[in-house]
Amino acid sequence: MKKIKVLIVDDSELIRQVLREIINDAPDLEVVGTAEHPYEAREQIKLLQPDVLTLDIEMPKMDGISFLRNLMRLRPMPVVMISTLTEAGAPATLDALSLGAIDYLAKPKGGSFKDLQGYAQIIQEKIRAAAQANMSARELEPVSSKSQPGPVGNQRFKSSKVICIGSSTGGTEALKEVLKGMPANCPPILMTQHIPPAFSLTFAERLNSICDITVVEAKAGMPLEAGHAYLAPGDRHLKVMRKGTGLVTALLDGERVSGHMPSVDVLFDSVVEVAGKDSVAAILTGMGSDGASAMKHIADAGGVTIAQDERTSVVWGMPGAAVKLGAVQSVLPISKIRDALLEACVFKS
Repeated sequence: MKKIKVLIVDDSELIRQVLREIINDAPDLEVVGTAEHPYEAREQIKLLQPDVLTLDIEMPKMDGISFLRNLMRLRPMPVVMISTLTEAGAPATLDALSLGAIDYLAKPKGGSFKDLQGYAQIIQEKIRAAAQANMSARELEPVSSKSQPGPVGNQRFKSSKVICIGSSTGGTEALKEVLKGMPANCPPILMTQHIPPAFSLTFAERLNSICDITVVEAKAGMPLEAGHAYLAPGDRHLKVMRKGTGLVTALLDGERVSGHMPSVDVLFDSVVEVAGKDSVAAILTGMGSDGASAMKHIADAGGVTIAQDERTSVVWGMPGAAVKLGAVQSVLPISKIRDALLEACVFKS
C-alpha cells in the first residue's frame, strides 16, 4: 500500500512531535519530514515531494499565509492549516482557504498521544481528504471578483420559495461564488457550512461585505426575509419553522446528525417540512455525505435539487453522495448554481 506522504511545518517542537506521532499511527499515512519555518519547508518540499503539507499560521521568518500564497502560485499542493480556531485566528484561516488551503485543524493541546484519540482521527481524516482533493477546481471555476447578477436577477420571485444550501470542505469559497450577484429581491437563503463556532460569525460578516444581499449568522427567531441569507452558527443546528403567517429561524442544541453540528440534513429536513415543493436546495463541495438523505426528501416532495459537479468541487463527497442516492435533479459547475437556484424561484404567471 502506497502511503500518503506528509510534511509538517510548525515552529513548535512539541506540536511537530505530537503531529508526527498522530499521523504515523495511521497505516496509510507517513510523515516524511518536518520543518520549523517556511524557508526550511521550501527545501524539504523540493527534496521529499510530500503529498500533503500541514502548515502553521504564526511562524518566525515568514508567516504561514505569506508562504501559502507563494506556494500556491509556484507549486500548488494540498495544504491543511494549523489554526487556534478562535475568533482572533478566524480571519487568517479564512484567508488561507481563499488562497487555496484545503482544510484547517485545531492546534493539538497537550503532548500525550493517548489523550488525543478523537483529535487524532480528525487529523487523519482531513489529511486523507486533502490528498484526494481536486487542486484544479479553483483554476477551472475562479471566484468572481465582482458581483455579476445573472440573467434571472431582475425577475419576480415566488414569495413562498425557500433556498437552502449545504457545504463543507471547500465550501467557504464555493458559497462566495453562489452568493455574489444574488439580487436584493432574491428569496431567503439558509446555509449550513461545516465550520468551527469561532469562525461562523467572521465568515458571515465577510460574505455580507462582498454581497448585495444581507448575510448574517443566524440567531433564533429571525424572520425569513427576501434578500437575506442566514448562516448556521458553528455549534448549533439551523432549522426553519412556521410562526403565524411567516417563517423564522430556529437553533437547536443536541447530538450531531450525520456526524455534524450544524448538519445539512437537519436544515434540509426542516425546510421541506415548511416549504414542501417550494424548497430549492443545493449541495456544494464537501467531505462525507451530510445532506444527501434530506435532499432526497426535498426531491420526493417536488422541490428542486442541485449538486455541484465533480470537476469544480474541491471534494466531491457530499454532492457525490446525493447524486448516488438519486436525490439530485441537476449537476452543475459552481459558476452556474446561483442562476439555477434563482431560475427555480421565478414567479411564473
